[in-house]
Parts: sequence; structure tokens; C-alpha cells
Amino acid sequence: MNNKIKKFICILAIIFCFIPSAHASLDNDSYEGNIFTIVTGNGALVPPSTTLSESLKNHRTSVLVFYLDDSKTSKVFAPVVSGIKLLWPSEIDLIPLTTDELQNKNSRNKSDPSYYWHGNIPQVVVINGEGEIILDAEGQVPIEDINNAISKSTGLKTPDFTVSIKSFNEYNSEAAKDGYADPR
Repeated sequence: MNNKIKKFICILAIIFCFIPSAHASLDNDSYEGNIFTIVTGNGALVPPSTTLSESLKNHRTSVLVFYLDDSKTSKVFAPVVSGIKLLWPSEIDLIPLTTDELQNKNSRNKSDPSYYWHGNIPQVVVINGEGEIILDAEGQVPIEDINNAISKSTGLKTPDFTVSIKSFNEYNSEAAKDGYADPR
């Protein structure tokens, strides 16, 4: 092999030794990518399929979830958000929003998500079809509280099955329906 090629390969090997490897982690505030894709394997949640303005216009129940991709608390809460979508697949408009674009934005318009955000994450706001706030809670909000608010807002019974969060490795988890038999 040519000496120039050997030197080039050695230089590349040395460079690659100093490049940190990618390492996703749930227990820190590092950024690894979108938390719904990385943590729950449910990248379909982002971007949201509708806006708050459209949801309010159509008199549908809106569930706003404010989060940050590089937040440990948001990463821990991501499977709950995925579980909400699993329990209420078409009855609500689930709108997960990263708060990056909401920073320093104050709105008095109730169709603007920044109107509802307090500045803390995660935060869940359930708004009924008439625009009334049914639930506004911060932190690790229990899925039961969110389900009860959605049930109150929609007039629908809470699903007969529960959601459990199943971890299949140290970085990823998924929401699964317990007591649910798939009719297919």
C-alpha cells in the first residue's frame, strides 16, 4: 500500500478516536433528537396533525402538551403522551409542541398555544370544544387525570383498558394497551 494512503488511514483513525459516539439517555438534559421518535418510537406525533386554531374552529377537544426535546422530565413524560394517542386515537386533537418557539412570546389570543404555556415543562392543557380549559397541569401529570379531563371534555367514557409503559431497553419505551384485545 502506498505510504500516502497509510498516513491518510492513520489520520482518519486518530480523528475517529476523538469523536464522541452518539448515546441517547433518559436521565439527562442532552439532545438526541425528537423525544417521541427516540424514546417512544412514535414519531407520528410530531409535527402535530392539526393546529390549536383548527381544533378550536372545529369544536374538538384539544390536548396541548408542552415539552422540550433536551429535557429529562419531558423524556420521562413522552410515553404518557404516546399513551394518550393510543387511548384516544381519533376522539381528540393531540398537539405536542416544543416550547423553543414559544420563548418570550406573550399572546392574548386563545387560539395561540403560547397563551396557555406557563413556562414550565412538561405541561398538559385539555381544552374542550367550547374553548374552556378542563385541565391545566405541569410536571409528570398522571395519565388518569388526563383521561378524566378528556372524558369530561368529550362526554365519552374513559376507555375500558389501561395503558402501561413498557421499557424494552434503557433508552426506549412504548405505551401498550392492557386488557385490550385487538379485533383484527
